[in-house]
Amino acid sequence: MNWATLDLGILAPAFIAGLLVLATHVPLGKQVLDRGIVFIDLAIAQIAGLGVIAGDALGLPDGGIAVQLAAVSAALLGAWLLTWTERRIPQQQEALIGVIFILAACASIMIVSGNPHGGEHLKDLLVGQILWVNPKQLLWLAAVSALLLLAMWRNWSRWLGRFGFYAVFALAVTASVQLVGVYLVFASLIIPALGTRQLHGKQRYFVAYGIGALGYATGLMFSAWFDLPSGAVIVWTLAMCAIAGAGLLKPQT
Repeated sequence: MNWATLDLGILAPAFIAGLLVLATHVPLGKQVLDRGIVFIDLAIAQIAGLGVIAGDALGLPDGGIAVQLAAVSAALLGAWLLTWTERRIPQQQEALIGVIFILAACASIMIVSGNPHGGEHLKDLLVGQILWVNPKQLLWLAAVSALLLLAMWRNWSRWLGRFGFYAVFALAVTASVQLVGVYLVFASLIIPALGTRQLHGKQRYFVAYGIGALGYATGLMFSAWFDLPSGAVIVWTLAMCAIAGAGLLKPQT
């Protein structure tokens, strides 16, 4: 292991990005498990990514406000569709979420098929570019995360009924997917919540945040030491930390 590879100028912003993602994704992940709609994050993240790809295909400036609006609009449209399907055919909701995910993924592939850099663009949306986040992106994510946490704390989503949960979820995922990618969005939502499923109340949140933070920290270090893709390594370290945490925790009675 070469300690000289641990460049804090690169790793520190990436770790902060991970903490900001966890800030909203840990409580949302618990709700996802409670509702039994585990793959909603993959579907919404893919739909938001489709919005980004569509915006790029239309010639919108990369990373600009117009692209962000395209991603948010696509994600909110997906949230509305999932609200409608949950109301009409709740028994098949999980299956429909899977269908929506694969349709959005295939639409993305078709849009970028004529782009010589399309494969790289798709890869970036899947595994993310967490090592290359900049201060502007961190400030944007921090602002969105703070608003969403306030909305969840005050339970503002109840004013919008079923759509409220899906809308908050869509905004949280859209804000993070372009920084960390679809895979890390899914991992950040599900793995800490799954690893602490035997806990209750505030303790569950504290432990889940700890698992998430440790997973991001060790993943970034290992990826730097061994020159491996950061997003993929972090997914694995999150899983390992969750398994270790679940093994150490005792179910509450």
